[in-house]
Amino acid sequence: MLIARSAALFLVAALLEIGGAWLVWQGLREHRGWAWVGAGAIALGLYGAVATFQPDAHFGRILAAYGGIFVAGSLVWGMVADGYRPDRYDVVGALVCLAGMAVIMYAPRGR
Repeated sequence: MLIARSAALFLVAALLEIGGAWLVWQGLREHRGWAWVGAGAIALGLYGAVATFQPDAHFGRILAAYGGIFVAGSLVWGMVADGYRPDRYDVVGALVCLAGMAVIMYAPRGR
């Protein structure tokens, strides 16, 4: 159950961080306006709050593990939002990152 909760939190965090960064990108780079940038800043702030709900108490571990989620999630976001087509190296790289995330976050540790 802890792994399911943790995975759900990583998913919400990814939606907020990647979505927030995308909104800022759209606001500035695609000239959609400051409202998009502001919405992105709010989403990015909420991402920081969601990360604090992870059951592990180590900030460095949480952010290191989240890095794998961010890499894979960014590719998925690009596919859905921007029509990006990842190549096999993108896919392999994302899978390596997700495997690393699983080791960092969920490896059995003596406590």
